[in-house]
Amino acid sequence: MNGWSALDRFLRTDPRDVGCAQAMEMLHVYAELTAAGAAAERYPGVAAHLRACGPCGEDFEGLLAALLGEGH
Repeated sequence: MNGWSALDRFLRTDPRDVGCAQAMEMLHVYAELTAAGAAAERYPGVAAHLRACGPCGEDFEGLLAALLGEGH
């Protein structure tokens, strides 16, 4: 792997991406709205971040599964 891979990922970053800190701050709200079917349009920056960041996306999926009662 070389520096070009990292540069390519950076250049593909959605400018609406709010970053890890803000996404984690809003994650519980975003998950509750997603469970209700209304999150992505209200928080496009969080949606963009969760698509781009594997660890944050995994945290979101786990929280959403807990809210929906999945995984029992």
